[in-house]
Amino acid sequence: MAKEDILKICNQIADKGLLKTLGIKFVDVGSDFLTASMPVNEKVYQPDGILHGGATVALAETVGSAAVAVLTKNPNLIIRGIEINANHIKSVKNGNIMATAKPIHLGKTIQLWEIRTVNEKNQLISISKLTTYTRIKK
Repeated sequence: MAKEDILKICNQIADKGLLKTLGIKFVDVGSDFLTASMPVNEKVYQPDGILHGGATVALAETVGSAAVAVLTKNPNLIIRGIEINANHIKSVKNGNIMATAKPIHLGKTIQLWEIRTVNEKNQLISISKLTTYTRIKK
């Protein structure tokens, strides 16, 4: 499937729920990665006007979970994030952030992902590790 078609499908799925609320959009895909962006604005601020770490983690889990479906090319999977951790390195007040998920381990039922989130200057703002669990839909 062409890159544009994959991104179109991902963005159709992202047009509801939390992903829509946060403005998450899938922007790039390759043979071993998936990237999504999210605007930094008052919807995702902490009380003091900077990006909330929880919003960054929501972006990381979104792109990591979606990457399972995209990179395994299996539409018959149920995918669940079962553990995530994040280290926040730099604050962001505005603009867009981009999170890229790359696999560390792609097992049949358990996958491990590294998600690097950067600002518009490509400066690292957060690094996350996500464990996903998959099974075949019945």
